[in-house]
Amino acid sequence: MTRIALVGAGSVEFTRNLLGDFFAYPELHDATIVLHDIDPDRLKTAQRMASWVAQAMGADPTIEAHLDRRAALKGADFVVDTIQVGGARAIQIDFDIPARYGLHYTINDTINVGGVMRGLRTIPVVLGIVRDMEELCPNAWFLNYTNPMSMLVWAVGERSQVKTVGLCHSVYWTVHDLAGYLEVPFGEVQALSAGINHLAFILRLERNGEDLLPALDRAVRAGRVPDDDLVRAELYRRLGYYATESSVQQAEYCPWFIPKGDGVARFHIPIGEYINRATRNLETFADTKRRLDAGEPFELERSGEYAAVIVHSILTNEPARIVGNVMNRGTLIKNLAAEASVEVPCFVDGLGVHPIAVGSLPLQLAAYIHPAVDAQALTVRAALDHDRDAIYQAVMQDPQVQAGLDLDQTWRLTDELIAAQLPWLPQWLGGASPD
Repeated sequence: MTRIALVGAGSVEFTRNLLGDFFAYPELHDATIVLHDIDPDRLKTAQRMASWVAQAMGADPTIEAHLDRRAALKGADFVVDTIQVGGARAIQIDFDIPARYGLHYTINDTINVGGVMRGLRTIPVVLGIVRDMEELCPNAWFLNYTNPMSMLVWAVGERSQVKTVGLCHSVYWTVHDLAGYLEVPFGEVQALSAGINHLAFILRLERNGEDLLPALDRAVRAGRVPDDDLVRAELYRRLGYYATESSVQQAEYCPWFIPKGDGVARFHIPIGEYINRATRNLETFADTKRRLDAGEPFELERSGEYAAVIVHSILTNEPARIVGNVMNRGTLIKNLAAEASVEVPCFVDGLGVHPIAVGSLPLQLAAYIHPAVDAQALTVRAALDHDRDAIYQAVMQDPQVQAGLDLDQTWRLTDELIAAQLPWLPQWLGGASPD
């Protein structure tokens, strides 16, 4: 019987979407779904939601719920990671302390100072999960959705042989959006993208063999892009390729929008968007509990996530193509760091996930991505080698920090963030969590 463990299942809405994807495949109707979370209330709610989804989709799985992670992982075939170390409290700190230094962010979870702090909080926990997997389910696949994606995949790749792929929906929804701009059916569009997570680009866009990039160029230059995507449109005009992560996040990955002139207003950049999302998520969780109590139905539709596609393809040997985050090993994208985590097309079949080499990126795209890889490398070094200096050096790479702070301010900012987040940081930093 296929055993799928969801670690961080208390993210109930995401868990609902994932389970809807799994149960869309009849072959997974009798799977064992194992839920794990450290919050008893969220775990209980996730278990209730899992039962509702199964019934709604005519599935008959075995559903288990465990507060003990090792019990959840034992004998798993697939482990899906959706944890968020520190939760809403840590996220608020990631925004509040930089704001006192005049730094403003939208999401702040990838390469900026918040990404560095999130990496320091999360890498030790993820490595703990992987160590448990090595003992309890060594042949399982580790499917990671947690951010900062590239840092986590990189750290696991450095320290473990567990089969790992990082999954993100940004490429899927970018292609969906571009199909809408071009007024062509999404299901008829094929795309090739490559880069690193949240900093990848569409290299080819076709409809049944027809090149759609000229039409996309006309759409962008004619202004047929909505207000919430103006940052990517502007970068397209300068770089010649469309970014695969939303304008909301793209705006903070470079120094040309948020801290410059009227960029926030002109490009409709939603400062503090992740704080708003965290608040909405808390409200959604409360509403989910109320609706479960009242017996109200929930909407179920395919989410565009790849976890279920991977599980189904490996189990049935039915081929599929996804976008995955994997170790570069110097062969997948030749002009990015050999040791980096990269986001590339992957072929999936009964033997697993097989990354597809894309060669070299256009020079301007590689140049745009390189600083982000450096920030990731420094954060991973800090976490794995317990190198405190590397934390400050990683924060130095944040484009918003570079645009707004001198080096003394950068060091003080980093010290304040470390001191404020000790409950979730590892012991080598003076924190309360295991190293």
